[in-house]
Amino acid sequence: MPHAVSPERESAGTPQDTTIEDTPTQNDTVEEDKDIEMADAADGEAAKPTGNALEDMFDDDDDDEDEFSSSAATRPDNSSQPTAGPSTKFSDPENLRQFYQRLCPFRPLFQWLNHSANPQPDFTNREFSFWFPGNKVFRYLSFPSADLLKKQCVQMSPERFEIGPQYSINPKDRKTLKNASAFRPIMKELVFDIDMTDYDPIRTCCSGTKICNKCWQFIVMAIKVLDAALREDFGFQHILWVYSGRRGAHAWISDKRAREMDDSKRKAVANYLEVLRGNENGKRLGLRRPLHPHVARSLKLLDPYFQNEVLTDQDPWQSAEQAEKLLNLLPDKSLTDALKKKWDSSADRSSNQKWIDVNAMAEAGSLSTLSTTQLRDVRQDIRLEYTYPRLDAGVTKTTNHLLKSPFVVHPGTGRVCVPIDMRRLEDFDPFSVPVVTDLIAEIDEWDRKQGENMTDEDRSKVQDWQKTSLKPYIEYFKGHVASVMKEEGKGKRQRDEEGMDF
Repeated sequence: MPHAVSPERESAGTPQDTTIEDTPTQNDTVEEDKDIEMADAADGEAAKPTGNALEDMFDDDDDDEDEFSSSAATRPDNSSQPTAGPSTKFSDPENLRQFYQRLCPFRPLFQWLNHSANPQPDFTNREFSFWFPGNKVFRYLSFPSADLLKKQCVQMSPERFEIGPQYSINPKDRKTLKNASAFRPIMKELVFDIDMTDYDPIRTCCSGTKICNKCWQFIVMAIKVLDAALREDFGFQHILWVYSGRRGAHAWISDKRAREMDDSKRKAVANYLEVLRGNENGKRLGLRRPLHPHVARSLKLLDPYFQNEVLTDQDPWQSAEQAEKLLNLLPDKSLTDALKKKWDSSADRSSNQKWIDVNAMAEAGSLSTLSTTQLRDVRQDIRLEYTYPRLDAGVTKTTNHLLKSPFVVHPGTGRVCVPIDMRRLEDFDPFSVPVVTDLIAEIDEWDRKQGENMTDEDRSKVQDWQKTSLKPYIEYFKGHVASVMKEEGKGKRQRDEEGMDF
C-alpha cells in the first residue's frame, strides 16, 4: 500500500536493515509493555533494593500526612536512588530527573485524567505505580495535584509510572477500611494494548523486541481497524493512541461512558473486537457468513495492506516450512497436495506467486472440491489471519489493570511514549520518536543558538519542551485534552440543568 514517507523515515536507513533493540539491562526479563499487576510494596511483597530501602519512602500508613500530601513520602536528601547498570543510560536518574523537571507535561496529564481544571476524585483517588530498576514497583500511590505528582517524580526519578483506576476511596486510605471489599475500582479509561511480539508467528523481518518499518505496518493496520470500530460501532470520540516506546501501541478511550464501564461491559467490547483467538498452528477463525459488518469493514480496510505489506514485504510463505502454514489453512487435501507438488518443484516462488497459485489451482476444477463461495471464504479467512489486530485482550477486560502513562521514557530504548496523530498515522515513524538524551541536548542547543539573542523576559516565555522535538506531540496531546474537557463540561452542565427543580 503506497503511503507518504516522512523525511525522518527517509533518513532512518533501509526498512529491512533498521531495527529498534533494547539497551542491555541487568534484568532483561521484564515485560515492560505489558500491563502488570504487582504486589503492594507497603505490604512487603515487592522486591527490595539494596541500600536505603525504597519502601521506606513509600510508607502510606503514615498518620501524620496532611491533606495536601501525596501518598508517596518525600525522598530524604541523603538517600540513594537506585541506579541501573552502566549500559542503561536512558534510565540514569539524572536524565530522568531532568526529563520530569523540564519536559514531561504533568499539567495536561492531570487535566486528561481529572476531566476538570480543579482536582476531583477522578484524579485524587486514582492509583499510580512507580517503577524502578530491577523490576521494583510500588503501587497504590496517589496525588492530590499535578504539582505533587511532578515533585515526586523529580525526587524519585522512577523509570516510568503507570496509571490505574479511580478507587472508591483514596488508595492511601485503603488499609483504614474494616471491610476490604469497600475498596474497589469505580472508573478508568477503556484501554487496549497492541504488542508486536504477538505478530511473531506471521512477521518475517524481525522477532521478539525488535521492530522495523516493515513490521510496524502491522501496528498501523491494527490502529486503523480498532479506531474505526470504536468510533463507528461504539460511538466513542475521545480516543488517544500512544506509542509504547518500543514495539507497540496503546489506546486510551476517555469518553465518560467508556470510563464508567464495569468489567462485564469491558469484556464484551474486548470479545467483540477479538476476532483472532488461539494459536497460529492450523487456526480457524470460525467466522459466520455473511460476515459481521465490523469484520467486513475491517477486511476492506486491510485488503490493500495484505498485498503490499504482507505478501511483498513480509513474504510469509517463501520457504517450504513457511508455505506449510498456508497449506494448513486450506481445508481441501487434493488442493494442498497439488500446491505442495508445484511449490516443491519451484522453490523460488514468492508468497505473492503462491497466493495466485491458490486461486488458479482451486479454479481448475479437478484439483479442488471447493466451491467458488468456499474458496472466497477461505481466502478471506487467510487475509484476516495475516492482517487483523492481535490484541492483548486481558488489558481491556478489567478495570483494575495499570497501564504505562503517556509521556514516560521507555527504559530500553530511551524513546518517549508519545501520542500518535491519527491524521498522520501513515507517516508516524517509531524511529523518529524523541529519545530522552537527545531531548536534553536539544534544550541546551536551543539555549545556545536562539536563547542568547533573546531578552530574559522573552526567554522566560518559552518552556523547555517547546525547544525540542517533543513539541508537536505535546501540542497534539493538549488539543486532545481540551476536547475531553470541553465534552465533560457540556455533560456536567446538562446534568446540572436536568437536576434543577423549578
